[in-house]
Amino acid sequence: MIQVGDVLVSDDIRDVEFVCHLEKCKGACCVEGDLGAPLEENELQEMKDLQKVVRPYLTPEGKKAIDAQGPYILDEDGDYSTPTIGGKECAYAHYDKQGVLKCGIEQAYLDGKLSFRKPISCHLYPIRITRKKGLEAVNYHKWNICSAACTYGKSLQVPLYQFLKEPLIRKYGKAWYEELVRLIETEKA
Repeated sequence: MIQVGDVLVSDDIRDVEFVCHLEKCKGACCVEGDLGAPLEENELQEMKDLQKVVRPYLTPEGKKAIDAQGPYILDEDGDYSTPTIGGKECAYAHYDKQGVLKCGIEQAYLDGKLSFRKPISCHLYPIRITRKKGLEAVNYHKWNICSAACTYGKSLQVPLYQFLKEPLIRKYGKAWYEELVRLIETEKA
């Protein structure tokens, strides 16, 4: 375990090699699971505000799900997440021409129509963050749907913390990320 400020980082973040391989998994992380993407409370207003802009990027089923459930839901544990279509794929997802599930929010961002890229939980995946007693724990969520990403990451020799540099900086800041890298490199020396 590595501690950077008030954040505990699992050794897997340093040790696991990982690079998303969408051609293989087809965006399965946007379909599989019990709920939609976890949302932080500070993202809820953003989810409300982006509705008109992102709507053209959504499937008819996604639009219906959002119309019925709202821009986000509150689950039985008191956590917020994106709505889903029939308990499966995220309502904000759509399939591209190659059959890969992509994020409509992120596509609107890439097209320059939003300043919000996508929920941080999606940007950080396969990292999951838990909070306990004033600390955050950053853990690797090992899941068989990402086996191709592990194989690909290993072939390229890209550790998870490097692959997820941008979202880690988005979440914790550049100074925090640089300290994480310094601690990892010090351990390796």
